[in-house]
Amino acid sequence: MVELRIGNPVRGQVLAERARLADTFWTRAVGLLGSRDVGGGLVLEPCSSVHTWFMGYAIDVLFLDLNGRVLAVYAAMPPWRMTRWVRGATRVVELAAGGARATEVGDQLECVPCALS
Repeated sequence: MVELRIGNPVRGQVLAERARLADTFWTRAVGLLGSRDVGGGLVLEPCSSVHTWFMGYAIDVLFLDLNGRVLAVYAAMPPWRMTRWVRGATRVVELAAGGARATEVGDQLECVPCALS
């Protein structure tokens, strides 16, 4: 499985050291369902809308365009919710609630593959 380091150079923050990439139909469909926590984070690609049905915890959700620009932020999105469709979004980053910290719409994120261990 591919893991990505997610950084926000605009804010000088690392949002995730090892976020898992979900880029197939099956990995996107399963996402975080059945997990106890977000772990290092999850990146869904392609993706322009998410839900937290059947989840037992809140998550931060960042919608990114093709260039990594943040188009929408859902902070501490509780279970049993659904986002709207975000126009132009091609990738979604899901983090533990509070993990997006001060990330704002318009910030440019970097999603870089982690070095192999």
